[in-house]
Amino acid sequence: MKLGIFVSDFRYDVKTLDKVKTDEIGIFLVQDGVYNAVLKENGKSSDILEKGKVFALGDDIKFRGFKEDQVDERVEVVGYEDIVDLMMNNYEKLIWL
Repeated sequence: MKLGIFVSDFRYDVKTLDKVKTDEIGIFLVQDGVYNAVLKENGKSSDILEKGKVFALGDDIKFRGFKEDQVDERVEVVGYEDIVDLMMNNYEKLIWL
């Protein structure tokens, strides 16, 4: 099963993702979740970036004062239409954490 997970919080505990048993995980960083794509703590990127294919909503990145060139290279910056297409075409189930 392919699972899409929406993350809207910066201080997200990845232990929940470690418990998910699925073939493929797509992580959608939205709202404050986009901080995971740009900020580092003690020089270390967010652990969430290693848990699956990661997408970040470009408008939310811009609204928080960041530029797309500040986004970690493992993250694909997408728009609203892209997220809808990914949700409908690439993932069988969706959850919001």
